Amino acid sequence: MRKTLIIMPLLLLGISAAAQPKLGKADIDKVIAAMSVEEKINLVVGSGGNKSAAASATVGDFGALVPGAAGQTNAIPRLGIPATTLADGPAGLRIDPTRTGTKRTFYCTHFPVEMLMSATWNTALMEQVGAAIGYETLHYGADVLLAPATNITRNPLCGRNFEYLSEDPLLAGKMCAAEIRGLQSNGIGVSVKHFALNNQETNRTGNDARVSERAMEEIYLKPFEIAIKEGKPWTVMSSYNRINGTMASESKWLLEDRLRRDWGFDGLVMSDWYGGTDPVAMLKAGNDLLMPGNKKQVKALNKALENGTLTIKDLDHNVRRILEYILRTPAFNGYKADNEPDLEAHAAVTRAAATEGMVLLKNTMTLPLNGCKAAVFGRTSYSFIAGGTGSGDVHHAYVVDLIQGLQNAGFTIDADLEKAYRTYIKKKDKGSPKGLKAFFPIELIPEMPLDDVDLLALADANDVAVITIGKTSGEFEDRSITSNYNLTDDEISMITKVCGAFHSAGKKVIVILNVCGVVDTISWIESPDAVLCAWLPGQEGGNSVADILTGKANPSGRLPMTWPRRYKDVPSAEDFPDPDKISRFKSMKSMSSFVGINSKPGRTKNFDYTEYTDDIFVGYRYYTTNDVKVSFPFGYGLSYTTFEYSDPMLRGGSVFVTVRNTGAAAGKEVVQVYATPEKAGRPARELIGFAKTNLLQQGESQTIEIPLYEYKSGMSLIIARNAADPEPIKVNDYSLFR
Repeated sequence: MRKTLIIMPLLLLGISAAAQPKLGKADIDKVIAAMSVEEKINLVVGSGGNKSAAASATVGDFGALVPGAAGQTNAIPRLGIPATTLADGPAGLRIDPTRTGTKRTFYCTHFPVEMLMSATWNTALMEQVGAAIGYETLHYGADVLLAPATNITRNPLCGRNFEYLSEDPLLAGKMCAAEIRGLQSNGIGVSVKHFALNNQETNRTGNDARVSERAMEEIYLKPFEIAIKEGKPWTVMSSYNRINGTMASESKWLLEDRLRRDWGFDGLVMSDWYGGTDPVAMLKAGNDLLMPGNKKQVKALNKALENGTLTIKDLDHNVRRILEYILRTPAFNGYKADNEPDLEAHAAVTRAAATEGMVLLKNTMTLPLNGCKAAVFGRTSYSFIAGGTGSGDVHHAYVVDLIQGLQNAGFTIDADLEKAYRTYIKKKDKGSPKGLKAFFPIELIPEMPLDDVDLLALADANDVAVITIGKTSGEFEDRSITSNYNLTDDEISMITKVCGAFHSAGKKVIVILNVCGVVDTISWIESPDAVLCAWLPGQEGGNSVADILTGKANPSGRLPMTWPRRYKDVPSAEDFPDPDKISRFKSMKSMSSFVGINSKPGRTKNFDYTEYTDDIFVGYRYYTTNDVKVSFPFGYGLSYTTFEYSDPMLRGGSVFVTVRNTGAAAGKEVVQVYATPEKAGRPARELIGFAKTNLLQQGESQTIEIPLYEYKSGMSLIIARNAADPEPIKVNDYSLFR
C-alpha cells in the first residue's frame, strides 16, 4: 500500500504532462501557477545551486551549455523553460577556447578595454564594437553578456578601472548606452554592472560605500540612469558592496524604488557572483536571480518559506521577471549556435577602434614617422598587454605585439636588441597563470637591465628609439601606488638612459604607454619627445599603435579621466585603500563568501568602509573648481592637425557649431560643451554635451549638433578643448572666438 501511494502521483504526473502549460504558449500566470516550490527556487537560484544541473563548481565557470561561460539558469523542461547561458565580456566574449572531444577552437576577438573605448568619445563607434561583440556572443550560444560596466573611475588605483568608462557620469552613461544598443541589436541581452558604487576592489564584497545622497544621484547613479533609459538593457547586475550600510543586492531603495519605479526599468536584476549575504533579503529587495547559485541559498529559501519570512507571492515576483527575461533569449527562441563568428572582420573592427581611442599626450615635432630603423625597448614591446585580468579577460587567438605592428608598417627593428629582449623574456617569463590565479592581476617581469647594452651604438645605428611601459590590473585587488601607478626605478632609469643616448646623437625617443589606467608622468615626461597612451588595446594593439606612429591614422582620442601631477592631488587619495599596505590575502578577505562565509562589517577605514568625502567633486570637477594643476586634464588629446570653431548657437536644447580642419592632415575632432556655475556650490565646469566629427579632410568643415543633457534655461555654456581649457568659447558670444 505504501508503494502505491508513492507511485500513483508519478503516474498521474506522467499522464497529465502533455497538458502542462508551456512558457510562450500559455499565459505566464498559468506557468507560474503550475510550478512547484522546488522549481521556483531552482529558477531564482543559478545552476550552481542545483545538484542535478550539469554545471561545474569552478569560480567563474558555471557554463555547461557553453564551456567557460560564467553561469547558467536552470531549465524546467516540462513547462517549456530552457536553461540560459550568461557569459563575461566587457572586452569581448569570455569562454573556453578549447573543448573536450574536438580539435576545433573557440577563440573570441579581444576588443579594446572599455576605458580605451570611452577615450574615443564616439558613440557610433562604441555601438559598432558592441554589435561585433554581440554577434560573437550569439554565434557562440550565450544569451546574456555580463557587460558593460559603468562605475565611475573615482580613484586611479581601482583595479577594475580599465573595465569602466569615465570619471564623468555623462560620458560614461552615453558610451554605455551606445554599447548596450550595439550588443542587443543581435538579439542577445546584456547585464549592466556593477550597480552601484563598486569603486574599489579591496574588500569589495564587504566594503561599505558611505556617500551623500547628492553625490549618489549626480555622480554615481547618473551613468546607470542614462544607460537604463537610453540603452534599455535586459538585465542589471547588483554590486557586491554595501551602500550606506545596506548591501546593494539587498537594497529595495536601489533596486525597486530608484531602478524600477523612478527609471522605468522593467527587466531582471541578478547578483554579482556570490554577491549578497541574505538570499531572502535579496529576493524581497528585487534582486531576482542569485548567481551562480549555491545549495545554501536553496536551503535558506526553503526555510524562509516554511517560517513565513518569505511568501510565495514574494517569490512569484522574482519568478515572473526571470520568465519574462527567458522569453526574450535566443535559447528560448530556438536559436542554434553555429560557433562560426567572423573573427577576421572583427579583427579589423578592433584595430580601428583601438586606434581611435589612443591619446597622444606629447609630440614635439616627432610624429608621425615614416618607416625607419627603430631600436625598441621595454619588455611589453615584445609582449603587448591586450587587456586586464579576471572576468574582463578574453581568450584570444593572438596578440599583435609592438614589434609585429612596426614591422607590418615598414619599420626595420634592431635585430640584436630584439634578440636580447626575447632571450631575457623567455628566461624570466613563467607563463600564463591557470585557474583562479588567472583572475588575479599578473605580476609582470622586471624590465631588462641595460647595463650590458651599448646604447650609444644603438643610437648611432637606428633612426629612433621606441620604449613601451606596461601596466596591468584586474579583479580582487587595487593598483599599487609604488609599482603600478608610479613607474618603477627600472622603468624611469630605462627612459632616462635611452633618452640620454639617443638625444646626444640627435635622435628622437617615443614612449608608448600600454597601461590599464592613469600613471604618473611628472617624474619622467620631460625626457622623451613624444608620448602615446595606447591603454590596453586588444589583440590588434601593435598594428593600432603603428597606424598612429606612421600617420596612417590621426590620433583623435581624448582622456576620459584626469591625469593628476601626483597621486596625493587626487581628491579621494585619503579616502581610498593604499594597496601597498594591504596584502593580497587581506584584500581577498571578503571573498570568503565563495565558501559560504559572510563576515560582519568591521571598523577599518578604507577597508571595511570608505567615506566619499570628495562628494560631487570627483575628477575634473575638483581640479577645475579648486584650480589644482594637473598633468593632463579630462578631455585632453593632441592631433596631427588643427581645428577651428565658428558660429556656435544654442537652439532647442542643442548646441550647433561649425568645425573646420585648418591643418595639413585629415582628422576627427571631439567637441565638448560644459556648463559653468550659476550659483555657489557647483563645480566650475560640468560636461553637459559632446560629439565627434566625421573624418574631416584638409579645409573641410562640418556643422555638428551636440544635444545637451538636462539642459536648463539660463545655464552658461562654453565650448572647450578640454576641462581645463583656459580659452573656451562662450556659446552665442561671437567676440570670444579663438
